Amino acid sequence: MSEYLEKIIKILSDIEEQEKEKLDIVSDMVANTIIDDGLIHVFGCGHSHLPGLDVFYRAGGLANVSPMLDTDLMLHNGAVKSSRIEELQGIGSEIFRRYKPEEKDVIFIISTSGKNNVPIEVADSAKLANVKSVGISSSAYYNKGGNLHNHVDVALDNKVPYGDACVEVGDVMMGGLSTVASCFILNSALIEGAKKALNRGFKPPIYLSGNIDGGREHNIKLEDIFLGRIKHL
Repeated sequence: MSEYLEKIIKILSDIEEQEKEKLDIVSDMVANTIIDDGLIHVFGCGHSHLPGLDVFYRAGGLANVSPMLDTDLMLHNGAVKSSRIEELQGIGSEIFRRYKPEEKDVIFIISTSGKNNVPIEVADSAKLANVKSVGISSSAYYNKGGNLHNHVDVALDNKVPYGDACVEVGDVMMGGLSTVASCFILNSALIEGAKKALNRGFKPPIYLSGNIDGGREHNIKLEDIFLGRIKHL
């Protein structure tokens, strides 16, 4: 436990120290999207879809978050299959088309390796549609085939080591870091963006816990705003 915790603290500290300037730019993009009544789309394949779920429809989360959840690229519908599909061409553009991001929106594309075709196609589709894009990947893959950072407007480095896992167990490694690192980046960008929107005179749409007094009533008002706009709400 102590070794894994040390690795987690180190990677989050590195992100906070080294990605601060880029996160400031991204949080401005988020603030503008909130003010313009746009949606914040989040896309990832395999385990990289988890940060999108983490910020979707939850207590303390922005109500205008729209995760792009394609079942064939998620683990519960065939983990092995999903890992093969994300390498195929022509899938990413169709996923983007299904969710119809607009110019007032922003899209986060998460792929720690940045190597597979689908996330890159989603990024290219965003560029063609004039939708602002943010990539979250690891610089450890930049010279090993990772290319997502070259296809987005702003590239954030989640600092994850090559191979993701960080604790030695015999001759292999355990303890993945990509989920906690990418969730930290994404949540930080959304929180700071919400603060900036508030400072500019616009109250951000934030869900409360449905288990506190008034929480359910508060959330229903937000649900009514975004039902029909967010595919998975």
